[in-house]
Amino acid sequence: MKVAIVKYNAGNIHSVINGLKRLGVEAVLTDNAEELAGADKVIFPGVGEASTTMKYLRENNLDRIITGLRQPVLGICLGQQLMCRHSEEGNADCLGIFDVPVLKFQPEKHEDKVPHMGWNTIDPMDDALFKGFDRQEFVYFVHSFYVPVCQWTAAKTDYILPFSASLHKDNFYATQFHPEKSGATGERILQNFLDI
Repeated sequence: MKVAIVKYNAGNIHSVINGLKRLGVEAVLTDNAEELAGADKVIFPGVGEASTTMKYLRENNLDRIITGLRQPVLGICLGQQLMCRHSEEGNADCLGIFDVPVLKFQPEKHEDKVPHMGWNTIDPMDDALFKGFDRQEFVYFVHSFYVPVCQWTAAKTDYILPFSASLHKDNFYATQFHPEKSGATGERILQNFLDI
């Protein structure tokens, strides 16, 4: 199986590469259109800022390449947010795969810290990414912006308010949390993606 990771100006790519290695998969890191289109699975990871990242994607034609992919694609963290319509982070127009906005957390109580950082539970729904999950699971988050619960929500988390921990539409899957940093639970989710 050929797994490609989208190469762009994002942090955290090496933890995704290492997470896949633990599953016995050697992924290729590339921004080449033919390599991405020819892969069996594509992962779109990300730690960064939405508007500067979208500018980079457009300048390098990666926005059209990603939205044109037909194989299973997994967006992680910023990758999930960039798959949405618009982000409040830098007032950025994004890829528009999911027609939903990305909003900034607004603390309501003194103990509400932003960014939402650390372990929290997800409520997985009936989705291929969460095959074999029948209860809440703990996963690792680091984010200041969130996707509201919507028709494409595949898992929910509650922090300040309920939000989409995962999205799914057609061949596009996404997680707000970092499966590659979420221990055995995250490895199961990555393996489920590879098995799709």
